[in-house]
Amino acid sequence: MKRILLVEDDLILNKTLCYNLTNCNYQVHSVTTAREAASKIASIQFDLAILDVNLPDGSGFDLCRQIKDLTSTPAVIFLTARDMEEDMLCGFEQGADDYVTKPFPISVLLKKIEILLCRSSHRSTDEIYDDGVLRINFSEMNTTLTGTSIAFTATEYRILKLMISNTGIVLTRQILLEKLWDINENFVDEHALTSAISRIRSKIEKNGAQYIKTVYGMGYMWIGGLKK
Repeated sequence: MKRILLVEDDLILNKTLCYNLTNCNYQVHSVTTAREAASKIASIQFDLAILDVNLPDGSGFDLCRQIKDLTSTPAVIFLTARDMEEDMLCGFEQGADDYVTKPFPISVLLKKIEILLCRSSHRSTDEIYDDGVLRINFSEMNTTLTGTSIAFTATEYRILKLMISNTGIVLTRQILLEKLWDINENFVDEHALTSAISRIRSKIEKNGAQYIKTVYGMGYMWIGGLKK
């Protein structure tokens, strides 16, 4: 389920948008102030943010910068009564994907959201793994587990990328070793591979979740957080 941050201080519009977005099967986190939004941004990974520009305690432009400073992944739509050309240009300069002026048809906004999320999903499929608990951004080399940062080495990221790209497929130790041996002849031997996979497991397999299955006599398989 896609997660959307909605920041709108007009209570009637806020509730209307929440109702329609929820009916479209989005998980909506709704707030009315910049302070509440900043707290959400710091603690939750969103797929899209809908930001009012004029807030009682701040600016949607500032919130957009906060979002983009943390990660470039979420799409951002500005929702505002400010329809001057310089305001729109400012919004796009902050990294917005769209700028919608009030009043607007709800159906049009919903279609814009659908298109942006679809585009974002296609763009990030190879670079981001997110199952709601574990989130790995391969392009930025950062990872969180239930919101807590995890550090991986470059080799561990390469192992994770190989496994996740082949979810449900047994990767033999030989295949993994060959793939991890790069053009600069930096390679991983049997012992290093075993140790790296053990380290990965210790970092992500918490509370009974199993991400990597050992297929004895063959190799390893990514199974994506199944409960043991």
